[in-house]
Amino acid sequence: MNPSLRSALFAAFPWLRWGARLRERVRAWWHGRLTLTDHVQLSRRNVYILPSRAGLLLAATLGVLLVASINYQLNLGYLLTFLLAGCAAVGMVVSHETLRGLAMHLMTPASMFAGQLAVLDVKLVNASARPRRAIGVALLDSQHWAWADVPAQGEARVQVSFKPPRRGLHHVPTLVAETQYPLGTFRVWTVWRPAAQVLVYPAPESNPPPLPPGEPRAGHGLAGMARAGGEFDGVRAWRRGDPLKLLVWKKFAKTGDLVSRDAQQAQRMELWLDFSRAGLAEAEARIARLTAWVLAADTQNLDWGLRLPGLEIAPDSGAAHRLRCLEALALA
Repeated sequence: MNPSLRSALFAAFPWLRWGARLRERVRAWWHGRLTLTDHVQLSRRNVYILPSRAGLLLAATLGVLLVASINYQLNLGYLLTFLLAGCAAVGMVVSHETLRGLAMHLMTPASMFAGQLAVLDVKLVNASARPRRAIGVALLDSQHWAWADVPAQGEARVQVSFKPPRRGLHHVPTLVAETQYPLGTFRVWTVWRPAAQVLVYPAPESNPPPLPPGEPRAGHGLAGMARAGGEFDGVRAWRRGDPLKLLVWKKFAKTGDLVSRDAQQAQRMELWLDFSRAGLAEAEARIARLTAWVLAADTQNLDWGLRLPGLEIAPDSGAAHRLRCLEALALA
């Protein structure tokens, strides 16, 4: 319903607002009783059925036909009325059986950055010998449905998405699966509360400053202090066997010469990404800058450490270290 029309109706008829509040409370109580699970088997206990709008219109039409047939004693009217009613009754059974017995599995959601859409992969598994048509999956109260036909003794996958409000760990929203196959006169649906959570990394700063200067390791004094931007002093010609993370890629991009940072020089320095030295006043802005620095340091194959309030991650490199630091920033 249009929000402006909804507000106008609530203003004209206050009892509608009370009814909406009661409906929300009942639904919240009902959903709170559902078990959190990433795998659900649909049965008579968790599949619900009600007439759709088309079904209510058909029922009203059949009522008019029945009254007219009785009034005018129309045998063909009786035949048409009971034929349509029988088709609707058979459609009700077929609709319920289309959803009942289906298994739904939520794949583990992938982590993503704030501002992006979290994509949920739902697998529909059909163990019966008949196909199941027109199965829709969506978020609760969403109008964006993903539809699929599940073959006999087969499976199908659908994707739904949502946008988490901020960084951190978020529960997957409540999902709804439904079908109105074959006639559209009955709506058969189920409500599913997944137990999975989505980890949302902070959005990196769009134009971050260069990486901070390195810090001398304990016992090495100030010798060989690194320059701002993560570029260390002391380079030499590349030698076979030098690790890739010591290559100066910027130099190679400009001149085509392969040069490496002095390994002994690099060992005397440590690159620390420190929350207290991010140079911004707001905590969220510092988190965004640290996220951008983590991605930049990982792109340059540097060793770096991360300091957050109450947490210190020792310098390291690689994908596992990057993910660990991003997770720490997301939950900070």
